[in-house]
Amino acid sequence: MNDAVLTNTIQRCREKHILIPTVSQMMNPSLIPGKVTEHLSSIGLWDVNPLNLFRITWKNEPIVHGGKFNHGNWVEFPSELTGVRARIVGLTGKYFPTGSHKVGAAFGCLVPRLVSGEFDPTVNTAVWPSTGNFCRGGAFDSALLGCSSIAILPEGMSRERFDWLRKIGSEVIATPGCESNVKEIYDKCWEIRRTRPECVIFNQFAEFGNSIWHYHVTGSAIKEIYESHFPQHRLAAFVSATGSAGTVAAADHLSQYNPEMKTVVAEALQCPTLYQFGFGDHRIEGIGDKHVPWIHNIQNTDLVCAIDDEMCVSLFRLFNEQSGHECLARLLDDSLISQLPLLGISSICNLIASIKVARHYKLDEKDIIFTCLTDSSELYTSRLDEYNEQRGRYTSNQAQSDYEQYLSNIDTKYMRELSLFDRKALHNFKYFTWVEQQGKTVDELSALWSSDFWENMYSSVDKWDEMITHFNSQTRVLETL
Repeated sequence: MNDAVLTNTIQRCREKHILIPTVSQMMNPSLIPGKVTEHLSSIGLWDVNPLNLFRITWKNEPIVHGGKFNHGNWVEFPSELTGVRARIVGLTGKYFPTGSHKVGAAFGCLVPRLVSGEFDPTVNTAVWPSTGNFCRGGAFDSALLGCSSIAILPEGMSRERFDWLRKIGSEVIATPGCESNVKEIYDKCWEIRRTRPECVIFNQFAEFGNSIWHYHVTGSAIKEIYESHFPQHRLAAFVSATGSAGTVAAADHLSQYNPEMKTVVAEALQCPTLYQFGFGDHRIEGIGDKHVPWIHNIQNTDLVCAIDDEMCVSLFRLFNEQSGHECLARLLDDSLISQLPLLGISSICNLIASIKVARHYKLDEKDIIFTCLTDSSELYTSRLDEYNEQRGRYTSNQAQSDYEQYLSNIDTKYMRELSLFDRKALHNFKYFTWVEQQGKTVDELSALWSSDFWENMYSSVDKWDEMITHFNSQTRVLETL
């Protein structure tokens, strides 16, 4: 605890009317104070308003303005679309503030430092290294606090990301390359450490707050949906593109109740780091590669799927262009077609991987696979314009071809089941990024192989909530609502 910093932070939050939700409230919005819920009825879902911190949950009512809470938002993809008998369900990330579930990861990285006096919003600048949505969430939090922020992301990311970050007032640093160029982001962080001592870097790939948030909030949301709506089914798998590996922590939560469940991670075939220690560039925006994230609990990962980025790009067009919808109308009802734009490009990667998993394990109608639809097509509309310019107008013939080539014939190629030896090898692979480059120690790396480490780390959330509650009592913001 740094009492002087904490005093500054309490005063800033009082001035900015910031009341911080507990993780328990994000898991169960019925615990949110009634005065907060009442005020949300006049606030837009994506407004930069401090009370929208209470909407960092999977359980927002999916309306643009004035919504309250429900029991979760998800899409079930029927066999007519997937071609498999297993049920596939994706939680929708669009209905978070900022339009992506990554605002939860940003909260998980920032708030423990905020309520313990490790980050001073009156002095420090928050730095958010990212491949897109994490820095979006971080810039949102920084704007609420009235503190300076720096978003670092590859120059090849979608235009929407850069436009939004500049609009909210963040400094933006575009590093060379595409989403797989994560080291360039880290190099920029080291430069900032050397030259700008007021900066505090929140590295989602290394901060366990990211994993803790997903373990409790995402994991519990899936568990509740499963138990309430699919109790007669086997929870066969949880599928997530690795990215920072924060979302994968939800599988650690679920596997406690379903030890036979498979934890499956997906990545781009063009940059198959986990699949074959490979490298390269790809177009599945938002999933950084060429290293194993520090916070990835490799021991609990069962299967790696490498997904061709051309499949994701082509299905993105199929799911969002009029000709694509007309093609799919032969198979699906209008209500499902209208939900397909809820899938951003990495969400489509998750869907493809889920279908591959169903085929690989020969799952049937008694099995259910859960995944996350991390963001929606709204963050990539400029890509559709680019594809139409590069490839020509999207026609009915192209839509039918994409459906037949990339959806109805998904196969089980490029899948790697991990043995204990494979898991240990991927764990050891962290050494080259984190010990040699990023300042971690061998002892710290060795500790990550212990299941006790992860259990103790996840259980720290009780301390979080205790500190948040005490912090809020000092700001007295709730009393002024």
